[in-house]
Amino acid sequence: MDTTGQMRTVEEQMAVITASAMAPEPVRIAISEALGLRSAEQVDGTRPLPGFDQAAIDGFAIRAVDVKGAEDEIFRLPITGEVSAGSHRPVRLQPRQAVRVQTGAPLPTLADAVIPLDWVELDGRRMEPLRSVVPGQFVHRKGSDVQPGDVVVEEGAVIGAAQVGLLAAVGRSKVLVYPKPRMSVISFGPELVDIDREPGLGQVFDINSYALAAAGREAGADVHRIGIMSGEARRIRDTIEGQLIRSEIVVITGAVGGEASERIREVIDELGDMTVSRIAMHPGSVMGFGTLGQDAVPTFLLPSNPSSALVTFEVMVRPLVQLIRGQRKSSRRIIEARTIASIESAPGRRGFIRGQLMRDRDTREFLVDPLGASDRGEPTHLLGSHGLANCLILVSMEDTHIAPGQVVDVMFLNNRS
Repeated sequence: MDTTGQMRTVEEQMAVITASAMAPEPVRIAISEALGLRSAEQVDGTRPLPGFDQAAIDGFAIRAVDVKGAEDEIFRLPITGEVSAGSHRPVRLQPRQAVRVQTGAPLPTLADAVIPLDWVELDGRRMEPLRSVVPGQFVHRKGSDVQPGDVVVEEGAVIGAAQVGLLAAVGRSKVLVYPKPRMSVISFGPELVDIDREPGLGQVFDINSYALAAAGREAGADVHRIGIMSGEARRIRDTIEGQLIRSEIVVITGAVGGEASERIREVIDELGDMTVSRIAMHPGSVMGFGTLGQDAVPTFLLPSNPSSALVTFEVMVRPLVQLIRGQRKSSRRIIEARTIASIESAPGRRGFIRGQLMRDRDTREFLVDPLGASDRGEPTHLLGSHGLANCLILVSMEDTHIAPGQVVDVMFLNNRS
């Protein structure tokens, strides 16, 4: 395990991390299981959709010319039949006649419009049009949604409910997708106990494996939370090796700095290349990254502090998950907002300060309230403020003080209803 003395910028560290991205092989799955995944193929329509002219509304199929001037003239058309949705029986419409149709029913031959039920008055087997229509009105023309060769789902597109419907509409039962990357989350530290136990003196609950597993799922990974890793070097090696076999990403928290780093060093050195670096960011200024095992699995060593671990995951790990999933843009949305309180940031480090984003009711301007590193003296390591945060305020390495009212860049976190 190498330890770099020179500090890396966030961009330099991300370049190393993204270079390791290896997407899992695409798999073909049922469209009912594809929601939220990214398509690994372009799906084209092979037949027109709809496959026939169909009624867009309940009403009467007619020739538009036969009801022309209905607003000014009284006349009646005989109702010569009825066509229901799903009917296979061909029906031919004669001039100056009407056929009752249901929504989705195939249009009779020669009919070029449908007049809605509330636009007519009925008199036994005759109907009196109260308004005229134009050709094509209230009709779904053959191929009006999809023509053969039209792109139904683009390669790389996230498959949502609409895409599932389109795939079904063109007769596709399966689709090729990028599966969710498998991620293993491990906590390390002699002070840790699981949340189903009562911590003793000097012990704390294992927060990180739960929090980071949730962050991984929110990022789109298929997460396996291992929990606390402990024991002698051989047992630690077996645990890590077992996860390298089953994962595209491994996250180990509590394994940088101090005694934890020393205990895990011999194991990591036997499994691959790992570098612990100082990063010009706060929180989370020390982290490890390398590729371990025969498959060179990207592996992260994150801080033990839960707040630092979450921010480091957001900045460093989440973009890798997005790249592996096949997403072209791995970063979250960034906007400008005006801060309502001052911010103190560490010199020479890029700040990722938790914040609460809101919008002015009158001006619609984005405002942000910093929840850490402010002039209110709030410690930046507290986890509690993460529960209130919906964004990270991005502070450049050159800025150490941001006054109230100054415009800052803000990165959205996950949406909350």
